[in-house]
Amino acid sequence: MLQQPMTGIAITGSGSATPALAVDNYMLSQLVETSDEWIASRTGIKQRRLADPQTSLSAIATIAAQNAIAMAGITPIDIDLIILATSSADDLFGSACQVQAELGASRAVAFDLTAACSGFVFGLVTAAQYIRTGVYQNILLIGADMLSRWVDWSDRSTCVLFGDGAGAVVLQASEKDRLLGFELRSDGTQNKSLNLAYQGQAKELFEGTTISQGTYQPVTMNGQEVYRFAVQKVPEVIEKALHRANLSVEGVDWLLLHQANQRILDAIANRLKIPNEKVISNLANYGNTSAASIPLALDEQVRQGKIKPNDTIVTSGFGAGLTWGAAIFQWGR
Repeated sequence: MLQQPMTGIAITGSGSATPALAVDNYMLSQLVETSDEWIASRTGIKQRRLADPQTSLSAIATIAAQNAIAMAGITPIDIDLIILATSSADDLFGSACQVQAELGASRAVAFDLTAACSGFVFGLVTAAQYIRTGVYQNILLIGADMLSRWVDWSDRSTCVLFGDGAGAVVLQASEKDRLLGFELRSDGTQNKSLNLAYQGQAKELFEGTTISQGTYQPVTMNGQEVYRFAVQKVPEVIEKALHRANLSVEGVDWLLLHQANQRILDAIANRLKIPNEKVISNLANYGNTSAASIPLALDEQVRQGKIKPNDTIVTSGFGAGLTWGAAIFQWGR
């Protein structure tokens, strides 16, 4: 009699990596009209890590992945699938396959997933479906971004926000299901609130035939609209995910939000009535690392011994698209 595959989900390892260069608010005040007080009071950010020209996204994604694989107690050859959540790949065709090669994960299928700052949560739910259906047993999920490549360093409304980094987790098939619930949402009518848009110019190839050629423009953002969107929509989607998980807020050990802005984190926690001591925040040191922010913060807390096995974590990503989502999971096997 054939043994049925395990279809529960456990998150068994985490890892992270950031570039060496730390740029603090004072350094940015040499570029644009701003100050440490202005940035810190409005965002909670004190510094961010920026990649130098020799550092690739796939390189830091690989380091984060190696750390997660080691914590999970498996090897790269055990990985069935690699999902790289990123909006700033080294190659527009995707960087997941490059990470697969650098890891030596020769059995793994690999692809990129783009959902901006929601990418890790969307990737988590996507990975879970492959395990739930019994197709794969070991999945590596990486969130990595280098938005410093796409920031206008003369625009103080955006250049102070973003940093570079990578975080990763290993999801494994398990008898006990640790992914308790999720909810994902999108609203393309608000797309213009946060963009990294292509801009092309008409180029006539030959008479009567014109194409568009150009490149991507720096990040643009309507900060007030994004703030209103996050503070309104994120608590709602968390409450729906909690309902699916048959949990109340009181049963939550940690609130792990996308690290966008401390005022957003505080407002969401207040609306949900989650006390500050349960709110994970490391954006003071890293800024907004987009798809990397949740797994990077998770890995720090795990390695510091703050997040312990069986702790219940509510996580939510939100950003460009506009997209947002929440997932409830218990850490460990």
